[in-house]
Amino acid sequence: MTARDNWGWKARIGMFIVSSEAVPEAEWWAMLPPHVSVHAARVTAPSPWAAWDADRSRVALSEDLAHGARQFASMRLSAVVLGHSSSSLVGGKGWDEAVVAGLAEIIGPDIPVTTNALDCFAALKASEIKNPFLVLPPWFNDATLAVGLGYFRDHGIEPAGMLRYDPGPGWRDVPTGDMYPMGLGFEQQIEPLYSQIRAACPVEADGVLILGTGFRCVGIIEALEEDLQRPVITANQASLWHCLRLAGVRTEVEGYGSLLGK
Repeated sequence: MTARDNWGWKARIGMFIVSSEAVPEAEWWAMLPPHVSVHAARVTAPSPWAAWDADRSRVALSEDLAHGARQFASMRLSAVVLGHSSSSLVGGKGWDEAVVAGLAEIIGPDIPVTTNALDCFAALKASEIKNPFLVLPPWFNDATLAVGLGYFRDHGIEPAGMLRYDPGPGWRDVPTGDMYPMGLGFEQQIEPLYSQIRAACPVEADGVLILGTGFRCVGIIEALEEDLQRPVITANQASLWHCLRLAGVRTEVEGYGSLLGK
């Protein structure tokens, strides 16, 4: 008699994540179907994790990103994702494709490579969402919010509204750049997030998109879908779904929204 050992014989997925975050792996582990495993490489570089050259024709991968890619190249992976929403927003239009090309040069042409933004676009299309209600983490500053709104518009998506989550009175006076270093990432509560989204979602939104792979939220997907009667996409959910499809795995996952049943 053998016990479950989480060996990814169906698919083995590599994920680049922020060095100090615990949320991405925790949420992926919660949602993973049987016989699929996830393996993280941690990145300490600032956003974006790959810098444009002078004429914006190529990007130079950060040292952490290149190092992780070299390790992933030997791990017989089924797919690799760059799990960092803000890198795509700051990098701008074309950055996702450029960083995928740069990573593929190291990891190899036979392993699908994607980014969280590309995953979210694929998830929005699969869910037939054209005017999402964008929900962003409290540590995204005003400049990132403005860049993010422009990023989606540049890709033909017109958000119906936008919400930056209010983390509560203990955090409102903390500068956005200090929130994560001071521990907000480990003190996140999903119940007030659920209440804020439900109260603020505009009637014209045809779905909800919660950005930020370090933003704890997959535990409220189904409750929001039931109450709003609209699909809800989250950063980590979208990346898991897209990576499974890139790896050829069609297993449905219950409990984390309609997307994972597509």
